[in-house]
Amino acid sequence: MIPTSRRVPAQSGRLRSGSLVAALCLGLGLLGTPSSAHAMNCSEVMDLLNLNVPAAVVVDTMSNSGSRFSDEDIQCLKQRGAPGEVIAKAMELKKASAPPPVADDEGDPDEAPSARDAFDSTETLGGDLESLDDEGTGGGGAADLDSYIRDFKAKKYRTASYGLYTLLAENAYPEKDTIIKYYLAKSLQALELYHAAQTYYMEVVKKGPTNPLFKHALPRLAQIATLTGNDVELARIVDKIAPEAYPRQARPHLYYLMGQKAYAADELADASAYFERVPANHELYPRAQYFQGVINFKRDKFKSAAKSFREVIRAEIPTEDPRVVQELEDLKDLSLINIARIYYGLQRYEDADKYYAKVDRDSTYWPQSLFERAWTNFFTGDVNLALGLVATANSPFYADQVFLPDTQYLRALVYFQLCEYPEVERVTKIFQSTYTPMREEMKAFIDTYRSERGREMFDQAYESYFGAKATTDTTLPVALFRSVLRDRELSALVRHMDMMEGELESIAAQTPQWRDTIGDHLGKVLASDMQRYKEKAGRAFLQELLDTYRSLDGLLQDTDVLLFELTDAQRADYMFRANNAEVQAIDEQPIDFATSPEIVYWPFNGEFWRDELAYYRFTERGSCN
Repeated sequence: MIPTSRRVPAQSGRLRSGSLVAALCLGLGLLGTPSSAHAMNCSEVMDLLNLNVPAAVVVDTMSNSGSRFSDEDIQCLKQRGAPGEVIAKAMELKKASAPPPVADDEGDPDEAPSARDAFDSTETLGGDLESLDDEGTGGGGAADLDSYIRDFKAKKYRTASYGLYTLLAENAYPEKDTIIKYYLAKSLQALELYHAAQTYYMEVVKKGPTNPLFKHALPRLAQIATLTGNDVELARIVDKIAPEAYPRQARPHLYYLMGQKAYAADELADASAYFERVPANHELYPRAQYFQGVINFKRDKFKSAAKSFREVIRAEIPTEDPRVVQELEDLKDLSLINIARIYYGLQRYEDADKYYAKVDRDSTYWPQSLFERAWTNFFTGDVNLALGLVATANSPFYADQVFLPDTQYLRALVYFQLCEYPEVERVTKIFQSTYTPMREEMKAFIDTYRSERGREMFDQAYESYFGAKATTDTTLPVALFRSVLRDRELSALVRHMDMMEGELESIAAQTPQWRDTIGDHLGKVLASDMQRYKEKAGRAFLQELLDTYRSLDGLLQDTDVLLFELTDAQRADYMFRANNAEVQAIDEQPIDFATSPEIVYWPFNGEFWRDELAYYRFTERGSCN
């Protein structure tokens, strides 16, 4: 996530205004990259070392991050005194070459069909690979292998998988190992044991592009990744394959993943080149365009950034998958918010307000848009509308849905500007008493995993809050965990682990012959991989929690500053009144709620109604002299 920036209100010299993002962020984690939480550079490695994380743990984290370190990173580590083993690991993980340049569609020889690509240009993803018969599946005394492949083609998937696994277990045909694994993977995929199938497809892909089955197995890995929403396995191999060797049907997915990795490493030109190669008719095109918008913003190309975000808003994906549909809707709403942020950063607050207002009321990110819109109106001077928008964001409708402590800080800041000092003190004290315990719990939790050794600490971090024996003694609200789980990488891992639990149940329900042979083996594979996924989920959770902790800690520091400013302002107010006895209090005039025949005004009585949300407006006049 791109760091937030803070703005300074003109009327308060030392105050920093809230935490509205004045730079774009990657959709509150929606587009979490395979290495977005872990892809590392010199500064991030040194941050871990400066926090007294043992060098062995740092090296392990580097190994599992998917990072590729540049010569500049390595030189930086040397200059900043990194331990020898850390520098050695960085050199081992030295960055691969840049992506190929993007060619025009008409002149790209990589897109031209050839004899080598004949299968790629005709077979639909997931179809039967009859052409493999020409490459040799059986023969040479492998009659039983041919028989099991025929069982697969006859849709006898359980029989085929049992037989093919038996051949592997007996090492019956070492020279046909890849063919056996490929058809075993297909059989398991047909049985909806997707993770188990993924394991064997990965074995085929590891044989490399020179293997005839590589170009068939890799698209199926991409298909499963699309189905599960989890790119972890693809991310492990994508940068180990030359882009020109990508099978045609898998290219968009792999280009997208390479773009993510390059972006996480802050290689913006390379990232943009990869994202540009995702075609407009592909499911990942909106996400690629979203990244392009963020990249253009970081390059100060604001018009190009807005153009990319508008491309996301216009995108349509022909799918009925509810998860994919929801992701696209969320992405469109985040694009609206990011266009608003561009205008906000340019201080074109009226334009920013219009785009924030375009976010749908039913959107996951509507409360976030209301909060940021409130900041926009704060800077235009419409503080009563700002307070009304904050009231909606804090309404009971969203109490368990969104974690927005920033809204209370903004509320206190508005009252400070209005010289309503007792209200400032009340709101600030409530804020500190509510969020200080949360900050301390997060700090203690994070510190525990900074000091422990061993990879098991990451899966323990996940289990602490999400496992079967998760703690119930916590100050952290449900809304915080729901916000954390919006990180795409973490949510995909959690969803994938749920799928793996389902596969274990499916295996247990099979016939004893199947369950006690291939099922027993697959159960062990699933258990091992689930442990690995828990470690990744724990690392992603710790990163999200660390980001939340830093944001909350910054807000609590801001409230300390605000209280200092409050004391100073109260002293000045008392002195003014003491030296100006003739100043009389301004009489309060009753509010006229009948100012427009087109609008009906209802005084707020403490009850929230859904149809009134976002229409609240305060009537504060302030006490400033």
